[in-house]
This record gives sequence, structure tokens and C-alpha cells, in this order.
Amino acid sequence: MARRSQAIEIFGQSIAPSSQQTFNIPIGQLYTHTDIHIPVQVVNGKTSGPVLMICAAIHGDELNGIEVVRRVLKAPWLKNLRGTLIAVPMVNVLGIIHRSRYLPDRRDLNRCFPGSEKGSLGGRIANLFVQEILSKCQYAIDLHTGAAHRSNMPQIRVHLENQQAADLAQAFGVPLVIDAPIRDGSLRGAGDDLGIPIITYEAGEALRFDEPAIRAGVKGVRNVMMHLKMLPPRKASVPTAPSFIAKSSSWVRAPADGLFRSKLQLGDRVARGEVMGIIDGPLGGSETPVLAPFAGIVIGNTNLPLVNEGEALLHLGRFDDIDDVESVVEEFRQEFDGGL
Repeated sequence: MARRSQAIEIFGQSIAPSSQQTFNIPIGQLYTHTDIHIPVQVVNGKTSGPVLMICAAIHGDELNGIEVVRRVLKAPWLKNLRGTLIAVPMVNVLGIIHRSRYLPDRRDLNRCFPGSEKGSLGGRIANLFVQEILSKCQYAIDLHTGAAHRSNMPQIRVHLENQQAADLAQAFGVPLVIDAPIRDGSLRGAGDDLGIPIITYEAGEALRFDEPAIRAGVKGVRNVMMHLKMLPPRKASVPTAPSFIAKSSSWVRAPADGLFRSKLQLGDRVARGEVMGIIDGPLGGSETPVLAPFAGIVIGNTNLPLVNEGEALLHLGRFDDIDDVESVVEEFRQEFDGGL
């Protein structure tokens, strides 16, 4: 028989089993003396289980994760929750207000962890987030998108040396996993210091809602919750397709200035030496091919055709079993509305 869940305390308030509560955690004020809060919702299940956090918009222009969190909270399957879900749809509220990746002082919040109570604005927000939210969790999923004018194919970034995090990455269920060492000041780094495995979901483009990426994100969160036994398995469930680990990845950069016409989409396979696109001038007649430096899968791209020499154009991942990767990526595309 499952044990009854325990109350969990967030920001000095107790959330009883079989209940949920919304918090507004104060982080400061605008110049207008208007209070600014980080919205948090805590759902505590009837029976005991792990504590999982899902958070989004640490970069204030990365919006897909906000919608992923909203849909998870509205999902009918959440009523079967075991354990506790802590949902934070907007971490960098100040960045969201300004539609910016950064805080008002131009700091990257994801380089400010674990922060300091007496540090910079970013350091203070990071410190509050770690003390009041992250430290209450056992696992976490951090939701991101590509940067401005760049799209990422749905992928998980994780430090594979952390076996628990590697297991979460495989459970999430997207085709591509990138072995990403932990960076100083990141939320993943703060989690690592606390013994909390964190995976990062990257999908879509900044300042946009990308429906396939959002749907894949919701499904991935649910898959992780089933892996942690926070949810019962699906009835007559189909086995999750395997995720493939990229040996390495690198951006192919513009060899010339001009207008870039790509021949590829996210998830496409390329051969070494293949023409991936053309850079030309506005009047034509100066075509420069962009060649693939190695065989791989397109895992990220630029959406802006105006390029200068040296700018990142296409992000390629290297894989050992590229035939298998191509097959699983195509199945993934078909499942999520025929494209990404």
C-alpha cells in the first residue's frame, strides 16, 4: 500500500497532501514601485513520491517552456500524481517583461547560480531561487529554446557523467541527447552541487511558440514523471524510441557575407562535403556554397538569412549510428505534425 504523502514547505508555507497552491515569490520592484514576483505552483500528490521541479524562461525570451509548464499543470493525468511537482513557468520575470534573454543589467541569469544574498541582481535572484525552490527538489527539468533567430531541434543537454541525469535524459524520449559539460554559474551546476540531477530541454526559437516543440516537451515531462514512478504507466503504451548521444557537435559558419539560402531543415541528415546552402549577394552572381565539414544531423539552424562572414548557420551533431538516428528522427517528425 502506498504511503500517504507528506506536506511540503515552500517559502514558509505548507502544502498539504492532495492539494495545490500558487505562490508569488517577491524578487524586487520596477522603477514604478510595482512589485515583481516569480510565479510558482506546487502540486502535492495524495501518496508519497519524488519531488520534481520543471522550470522555464531562465532566459526571458525563451517562451516555449512557459507553455509546456502550463499544459502540464492542466493535463488530466496530473490527478494521478505521486509525490510533488513544483512548476515555475517564468524564472526570469524581468527578462520576460523586456522580451530579453538577459536581466536589466545585461547579466545572464543562467550564469549567476548559486548566487549570493548580497550580490548582483542576478546573484540575488539565483540565491533566492536555490534556497526557496531548487533545494526542495530531488530532480529537475530546465526548459529552454534556441537564441534569437535560431531554432533548436528538440534535444536534451545533460552531463552524462551524472548517471541519474543520464537516465532522465533517456526517459524524456526525444531522439537527440547532447553531452554538455556543466558550465559555471548555471542552474545545472547549482543542482550538481546539491546532488540534484537536472536535464535541459532545448527546442524551438526565442520569442516564438513552436507547437511541435511544445508537444514534444509536454510528452517528455510526462515520460520523466512515469520513469520516476510519479505517474502510472500509460495503458497499452508503445515503447519509447531510443535517444542517441551525439559524439560531438559544432556550428558551421558563414564563409562569406550575404544572403543565406539553406537547403536543409532541422533533423535532416547531411554527408561530408554536401552543399547545405548558398550565400549570395542581393544582385546574384557571387554564389558561395556552404559545405558540410562532416557527416551529421542538423540539430540547430539560423532563421535569419542576413549573414556576415563567420556567423553561425547550421549546427551539426556527429553520431556513430547515423542510419538509426535518421530513422528515429523521421519517426519523431511524423509524430509531431510532420515537421519541427
